[in-house]
Amino acid sequence: MENLLGLLRINVLRGINLAKRDARSSDPYVTVRMDKQKLKTRVVKKNVNPEWNEELTLSIADPNLPITLEVYDKDTFSPDDKMGDAELDIMAFIEVLKIQLGNVPSGTVITKVKPNMENCLAEESCIIWENGKVMQHLLLRLRNVECGEIELQLQWIQIPGSRGL
Repeated sequence: MENLLGLLRINVLRGINLAKRDARSSDPYVTVRMDKQKLKTRVVKKNVNPEWNEELTLSIADPNLPITLEVYDKDTFSPDDKMGDAELDIMAFIEVLKIQLGNVPSGTVITKVKPNMENCLAEESCIIWENGKVMQHLLLRLRNVECGEIELQLQWIQIPGSRGL
């Protein structure tokens, strides 16, 4: 517990225009990996625009470690087909968490992260102070696939007894 900085709640909202891996559609799910942690969403049947709205929570000890998202098509009689991947950089989010934001009005945009060659952002991502919490909304473009994006929302959870930021 003393090695943890806190928890990162990743709300996997939806997929947009995901690749078709079956005859007409796909049965997508998302895995989230960081170091030895691996989490996954439920499978959404026959949908290339799935709505998961599912919260996955990672324990963060080292915010420099990459967080990798992979999208797969669930298959029954063969290995699941890969439908792309993306990497998530949380360093800008972590830096905002270190700022004392107590008197800032709810809904204030603290900073913006622009898409570039190093990140998988499909559009500018805002880090916002919302109802006493730092939130980040992201739209990630999937790599190693012909099309597809994943929409996420990040939220930090402080743990009593953790070393904190």
